[in-house]
Order: sequence, then structure tokens, then C-alpha cells
Amino acid sequence: MIVVGAGAAGLLAATRAAERGLRTLLLEKNRRPGAKILMSGGTRCNITQNTDVRGIIAAFGKPGRFLHSALATLGPTDLVALLEAEGVATKVEETGKIFPQSDKASDVLAALVRRLERSGCVLALNEPLLKLTRTDGHFQLVTPLRTIEAAKVIVTTGGQSYPGCGTTGDGYAWLAALGHTIVPPRPALTPVTSDAAWVAELKGVTIPDVAVRVVKAEPTREDARLNAPHPVLSTEYSVLSAARGSFLFTHFGLSGPVVLDVSRVITGHPEPKSLALECDFVPDLRGDDLEAVLRRECAADGKKQVTGIVARLVPRRLAEALTAMLGLAEKQAAQLTTAERRSLAAALKQTRIPISGTRGFKKAEVTAGGVALREVDSSTMQSKVVPGVYLAGEILDLDGPIGGYNFQAAFSTGWLAGSSV
Repeated sequence: MIVVGAGAAGLLAATRAAERGLRTLLLEKNRRPGAKILMSGGTRCNITQNTDVRGIIAAFGKPGRFLHSALATLGPTDLVALLEAEGVATKVEETGKIFPQSDKASDVLAALVRRLERSGCVLALNEPLLKLTRTDGHFQLVTPLRTIEAAKVIVTTGGQSYPGCGTTGDGYAWLAALGHTIVPPRPALTPVTSDAAWVAELKGVTIPDVAVRVVKAEPTREDARLNAPHPVLSTEYSVLSAARGSFLFTHFGLSGPVVLDVSRVITGHPEPKSLALECDFVPDLRGDDLEAVLRRECAADGKKQVTGIVARLVPRRLAEALTAMLGLAEKQAAQLTTAERRSLAAALKQTRIPISGTRGFKKAEVTAGGVALREVDSSTMQSKVVPGVYLAGEILDLDGPIGGYNFQAAFSTGWLAGSSV
């Protein structure tokens, strides 16, 4: 039995298969396994999320139902227990993300490799798979070093995100040749680019809590009839995606967890440049409440410049940018008119940043698209198209939000494939 790809899914698939007594070979094209594990989470490795099975499934939306059996076999608590049994203590952060206590992704990888070695699986590094074919009920696998025959194969070659890690989409061609449907891959969890000069000038500014919505760059007719300086979208279908979390201005545009979470609808849109990111920089305050706060602050500190008042709500550099765009930077708080105060509130709640695109696969944490889920038996991970082929991890058309969800899906589907093969 051969597993192709020694990432998160492949390591657990091979380990589980070998522990069940199967003669198992794990092929890896890189000189070391788990390249993506090592660089994930800023080299800290966000293992999973502090939630139950239902929480993981819900995070993936409708496709999450595909994970029921995999998570029943290896859920979040099981995964944490597996790592802790190998000596990797874990911790839960405020966001619910679970990391190794040491903040070292290398500790996670070392633990997985130790268990793999104990299982008896043979790990072949620097040996990429070049060709996978089916002949006479067996599979023939061709590498630069040899041609191998196997009764069963688990493909865990990942998607196309972070191609520098070796995830260059190799598996799609082999599986398509065997008859599988490949949903066109596209980047997910990738930074967003913007041509707005003021955005680049704010590079390095981080805001811990921002609510964002991906919308059409121009207001719809329905929006336009609303009497607001920056019209609020009034119809649900106008909002393509929404999220809330940490936000970062960069030299190329926008990043941070909340931006990454909405990026998949941008990469999947036929005209990304027709979109904008609508940002609520003070999501804990309703519009009327924000106006009341501004009115109160301006009255209490009338001689202070407007920028100084706004800087009490958002980072100083952002306050300077917003007030400059509204022509209010030099004004004293007491001089603000009611209309200007409303414009300021609208800028804080509804600033629309034009989108020029994304950073693509090169910076994407996950790939959307892959082998169509309808062609895979979710109770075993075996292909419905080619018996004997099992699929796990990012090769599947399954991607979730940031926060450890995608690693959990990879570990769980890999474990189930190794348990079923």
C-alpha cells in the first residue's frame, strides 16, 4: 500500500495503515516531510480549533457534512490527545486556536514523524511520483528511481497553495486521467490586493477587531436611494461574504485573518476588480451609538483636533487617513457640523476599499477546489470512480476558514483513509 505525499494527511494515513499491519510506503517529493506543517501558523502550527465535531463541520458550511465519518474517527480532542501522547503539550488561545505549548511547528512534525517511524512505514524522501496508472487491478507508480506496483494507493498530495512547499497540484492530473472530476482549483485564505494609495501608506497598522463584507464596488440602485454618505447595503444578496476578526494593512493591500477568510469569494469571482471590501472599524458600536460617542467626545474636548478624537477609537494612523479623506484633519472637534459627524461615523463603519485582486496561490494557505466530493465515499475516503484509490487532505474540494479547521480536516481524512484502506 502506497501513500503519496507526506503532509498532514499523508503522515497520519501512512501511520494508521502501517499500524494496522499493512506493508506501507510513503512517497514524498521533498527532502523532508511536512514542509507545510513547519511554516503554518507563522511557524507555530495552528493544529486545530477548540470546538467539538459539530463546530468543525459547521465551519465548512454545507460541504462540512462530508467530514462526519472522518471526525468521528479522529475529532479535535482525539488529535490533541494523539499529539500529547507524543510529548507535545498544547494550549488554547483566545481565538480558540490550538497551538503547541512551545509555539514550535517543528515539535508537531517531530511527533508525527516519531509515530510514523514506530509504525513500521517506510518513508521515501526526494522521490516524487511521476505517473500513476491502473493495470490489471493493481496500480503502477513511476518515480525517477523505480516503478512500483501496489494494490491500493492513498493520494494526499495537497492542492496548489504555497507551491514553494511542493504543493504544485501534481495529483490533479493523475486523478483526472483515472476518471475523476476536478473542480477548478483557486486560492483560498490568501491576502487581498488594493490599488488605493492610502491603504499602502497604512502598511503595518493592525486592528484586532474589524467586521468586513465583500460587496460590489459601486452601490446598487437600492443602496443609492438611502440617504447616507456611504450607503449601507440593504439587500443580503449584495453581500458576497462577511467575517469579523483581526485586520492588517500592508504595502500591497490587506491581510490578517478576517481578510483571508473572505478571500475565497474574491478568487472565485469573474471580475474581482468590481468588488470592494467594506470595513467596519468599530464593530462593537452601532451607527447611532457611534454618532452619540462622537458628539459627546467633541463636546467634552472641543479644542482638540478631530483626528485626535477619532484616534481614541481606532489606531492613530488610520484616524489621520480617514479624517484627511473627509477634509476634517485640521478641524477642531467643536467645529464639526452634524453632517460632518455623520460622515465621520459612516467612514468608521462603512469605508469601502477597492479590490484589485489577491496574492494568489503563492501566498494562499489553502486551495479551494480539487477532487469532487460526490466521487469520494465519505465513510472510507475511497474513490467511487476507481476502487483502491483513497483520497485525503487538501486534494479534495473542501476548504474551511482560518483557525485550524483545514488542518483538522486533513488529519481526520488521512486517519480515516489509513483506517479503511
